Amino acid sequence: MANQYPTPPEHRSLAEVHESIPVPAHASWWRRWLAITGPALMVSVGYMDPGNWATDLAGGSRYNYQLIWVLLMSNLMAVLLQSLAARLGIVRRRDLAQACHEEYPELVNLPLYLLAEIAIVATDLAEVIGSAIALQLLFGLPLLYGVLLTTLDVLLLLVLLRYGIRKLEAVVVSLVGTISVALLIEIFLAQPEWGGLVRGFVPSLPDTTALYIAIGILGATVMPHNLYLHSSLAQTRKVGRNPRELWQAIRWNTIDSAVALNFAFFVNAALLVMAAAVFYRHGLYEVAEIQDAHRLLEPLLGAAIAPFAFAIALLASGQSSTITGTLAGQIVMEGYLNLRIRPWLRRLITRLLAVLPAVIVILHFGEEATGGLLVLSQVVLSLQLPFAIIPLIHFVSDQKKMGEFAIRRWTQVLAWSAAGIIVMLNIKLIIDEISGWLARGGNQMWVTQVVVIPVSGALFLLLLYVTFHPLIPKITGKAVWPKEVGIHGPLQGPRPAIPTPQPYQRVAVALDFSGGEERLLGEALRAAGRNGARLFLLHVVESPMARA
Repeated sequence: MANQYPTPPEHRSLAEVHESIPVPAHASWWRRWLAITGPALMVSVGYMDPGNWATDLAGGSRYNYQLIWVLLMSNLMAVLLQSLAARLGIVRRRDLAQACHEEYPELVNLPLYLLAEIAIVATDLAEVIGSAIALQLLFGLPLLYGVLLTTLDVLLLLVLLRYGIRKLEAVVVSLVGTISVALLIEIFLAQPEWGGLVRGFVPSLPDTTALYIAIGILGATVMPHNLYLHSSLAQTRKVGRNPRELWQAIRWNTIDSAVALNFAFFVNAALLVMAAAVFYRHGLYEVAEIQDAHRLLEPLLGAAIAPFAFAIALLASGQSSTITGTLAGQIVMEGYLNLRIRPWLRRLITRLLAVLPAVIVILHFGEEATGGLLVLSQVVLSLQLPFAIIPLIHFVSDQKKMGEFAIRRWTQVLAWSAAGIIVMLNIKLIIDEISGWLARGGNQMWVTQVVVIPVSGALFLLLLYVTFHPLIPKITGKAVWPKEVGIHGPLQGPRPAIPTPQPYQRVAVALDFSGGEERLLGEALRAAGRNGARLFLLHVVESPMARA
């Protein structure tokens, strides 16, 4: 059932801001809304990061408005999944990484952790490249220097967290507002064709390249690190542990997620629509590079403010998403490994892991290769998604641990449908890519046969295990003994046999008229009613006078 007790300090997610914002239980709805709102907005900036820019520009310039339906589908999935992540944090007071650490054996947790770290690096890579490109467009700074300069973002985050989570949220709001105003200017100047935009909501995939870009859009929109992040940020609000307050917090967080992520959808749609209205309309079908988009805006739109607004929005996008990306890196490491290191060191490690591949690509392939690296980073995110989504669905469906807050059947159907779509798209992408590499022959074929195919097979087996993990006790007939994660470490010695519970035939209740009988009788009636048991009421007297 749901956790009714305070979270021990050693188990707190983002301990420095854990339960730092009190939520008044009996205040007006407006005050409760202001107290609850914030986590979803922090999460939503990940849906507007530079990786989205690359995939949206590629989709709009090459396929006009035809892929806007992918954005809508991805956004609906994101609203559902982020609300589930928030529910996990609110009810169980665990983030997704901590829940995985407690549920799975070490042999499974290690690859799950590595996959999550790869997703964090891919996310941070997009933010690093996007910020560096924005600095280059605004100030003429070489891309390599811009990439190295982004390591200072870690210091900005440390300073902001010193002033509390609310100040951090305020900075993010201002950056998101900057993005929105800049993109509104671009849409006003672009004058899109509204009829074509409406037709773009009809699902279609013109060719295999469209599938690649669509999966990139999916990975850029439904981001795995945001699920870890949201399940942790939901715990920054201090919510009462009684059912009424928990249900209230779940409802408010769901509304918060819907509002924030629908706003992110309009930002992404604005990018794709701008690319279609400006580039596709003029026959420029290969504008996947952010630098090319910036260079072409002024001559095509005839307004000097267009490229400036574009670069400002890109810089705000990179800076806002880098804040949440580094927080997610800390959550993943602490949750999976139960390893707590200094926050500045953790965030610096995350940033350096992203800077390194960006520097290598720029040095060896030139600045023009960064656009392809951005799209690739989003495809990597999509491939990691199932390993975050499937455990999340299992955790919030578990009635033993979530109690009455476990999700309903219809919500499970929607969540599993979203997971199924993502898995099928990823499998198709992997098969198509492997087939292409094998057909080209040479070194690519050798690497594919020796490395790619075995790794893909191992990951598929891992995905099967995670998917069917709750069924293992039913298949084997043996209960899965939960891992001890307290201060004393794992349980030592043989696991005791757990007897199969037998239905009650008789339920006896001792009464002493002390004032607690109403609750006691209610529990006894429920226990007896489930199994058709007989109920016996006992009252022990202590003296002849009481008998009279």
